Amino acid sequence: MANIRDLKKDINFVLGDIIEAVYVWEYNNTDKDTKKSEAIIDEAIATFDELIAKVNDKSVENKKAHFKAINNELEEKGRALIDKLNKLS
Repeated sequence: MANIRDLKKDINFVLGDIIEAVYVWEYNNTDKDTKKSEAIIDEAIATFDELIAKVNDKSVENKKAHFKAINNELEEKGRALIDKLNKLS
């Protein structure tokens, strides 16, 4: 990982792209109920807030391991959100 700024950008881009994909799904499926898609957006925003708070935590002793764990958590939660998006019908 290059630096903290890149990690913050990755978090922003990944979750922003997921939210954008949900909006595209909603636009293409105007006849469907949007409660589940809105829940995905809310979860993505909550995940963003949680991960940024972890990145900004200054009380970490092993920064490299901490940031690697954040990056892994981003991948896990991003994949889970994408799976939820793919299951919308």
